Amino acid sequence: MLLQPLMMSDKSDDDGDTSVITATRPKTQRPPLYKVMLLNDDYTPMEFVVHVLERFFGLNHAESFEIMLVVHKKGLAIVGVFSHEIAETKVGQVMDFARRHQHPLQCTMEREE
Repeated sequence: MLLQPLMMSDKSDDDGDTSVITATRPKTQRPPLYKVMLLNDDYTPMEFVVHVLERFFGLNHAESFEIMLVVHKKGLAIVGVFSHEIAETKVGQVMDFARRHQHPLQCTMEREE
């Protein structure tokens, strides 16, 4: 990147120095994304997992049912990819909801590579 000095004034200040400002434009980067995952356990009812997916991830019943089956058969499934703050909020909501309903359902997040 080439930096070009911008002159504020052709006049010198009291010290006899010429004021120079260099303007740089940093390249903005997209924030990292995080995968939110549900983990399988032997106690949480399948219907509860479907309800969680519908309620907190905005999925319809068919999508929720499919993801619940992936969690059940493979041990975990990615249920969404979000910014850090949103992923953290969703994990907290799911974990709190599961605890309040006395289910050991686990929800985690991991930085996407």
